[in-house]
Amino acid sequence: MGNAGNRLWAVALAAVVCTGLSACQEQPKPDDRSVRFTASGDLGMGSGARQVLDVVARLKPDFNVALGDFSYKAGAEQEFCRMVTRKLGPDFPFQLITGNHESDGHDGLIANFARCLPNRLPGLQGEYGVQWYVDIPQDRPLARIILISPGLEFQDGKELDYSGGSDRWTWTEDAIDGARGAGIRWTVVAMHAPCFSLGKYGCVAGQEITNLLVSKNVDLVLTAHEHVYQRSHQLAVGGACAWITPGRTEKSCISDAEGPVTQGKGTVFAGVGTGGLGGHKVQADDPEAGYFAAWSGVNKDPALGTLDVTITEARLDARFVPAAGYTFTDQFSIGR
Repeated sequence: MGNAGNRLWAVALAAVVCTGLSACQEQPKPDDRSVRFTASGDLGMGSGARQVLDVVARLKPDFNVALGDFSYKAGAEQEFCRMVTRKLGPDFPFQLITGNHESDGHDGLIANFARCLPNRLPGLQGEYGVQWYVDIPQDRPLARIILISPGLEFQDGKELDYSGGSDRWTWTEDAIDGARGAGIRWTVVAMHAPCFSLGKYGCVAGQEITNLLVSKNVDLVLTAHEHVYQRSHQLAVGGACAWITPGRTEKSCISDAEGPVTQGKGTVFAGVGTGGLGGHKVQADDPEAGYFAAWSGVNKDPALGTLDVTITEARLDARFVPAAGYTFTDQFSIGR
C-alpha cells in the first residue's frame, strides 16, 4: 500500500471506534452550532440610525434586537419601518422590545411598530414588543432570549409591575428557570432601561428585577435608554454581596475582578443606547463607576454602533462594532 493508501487507512481508523469484531460506533461530531445577533437601542430616523443599520446589514446576523426608542417622532411608525426594511430587507428578523418613547404613545405606539416590524422568529412565547422570549435556534436551542419592560410608563400612565413576587417578576423567573430546566446553555435578557448607569438616569428598571437577574446568573443583560455604551464587569450576589444597591460600588459584588469571565459566576450588563442618536455624557466619577469595565459617551470616545454577539455551545463572544467614522471598540467573552 502506498503513502496515499496509508493516509486513507489512518483516516478511516480515526473515524470510528470499534469494540470487539463487529460492533463499531461513529465518534460524535463536534458541536458546531452558533447563533449570531446584533443589539442596540435609541435609534431615531436620522443619518446615525442609517449608519448603524448599515453595520447590521454588513454583519449579516441571524436577527437583531432593537432595544427600544425607535422613531422619536409621533405618527412615524411606518416611516421608521420603511427605513429598517430598506436597509435590512422586508423579512429580516428586526425584533422589538418597547422603550419609553413608544410605551406611552407620545412618539408612536409599540403596537403599531410591532405590526410593521412583526416577530419573525419561530416559537415566540408572550406578548411581542412588551414581554416575550424565544429559544434560538428552535431546534436544539443554544440560547433563550428573554425581553421584558420594567420601569416604563404605558398609555394608562402606569408602569408594568415587576416588583418581587408580582406576576411579571414570576414570569421572568420562570422563563429563566425554564431555560435551565430544558438544558439551554445560555440566557440573555434584554430590556430598555437599566438600573446601573454612568449616564444621567437612576435605577429606572428597579432593584428587585435587576437583582433577580443577577441572582439567577443570567449570562448577559442588554439595555439602552442612556445614549451611551457601557459594559459592566461580571456582577454576582451571594457571600459578602447579598444585594446590589444602586448608587454605590460594592467590590464584593464583582466576580471577575481578578480572573476570567466564567459562566455561572455572575451577570454582565451591556448598555447599547448607540443605535443612532448618541448625545449623553458618561460620568467617570459616578459612584457606580467601579462596576463598569468599558464605556463610551459624547464626552469620551463618542461612538454610534451595535453590539455583535455570537453564541456557541462553549462560549459567548461580544464586541461593539462602531458605525463609519467612529473608532471606539470593546469586546468581551464569557466562557464555560
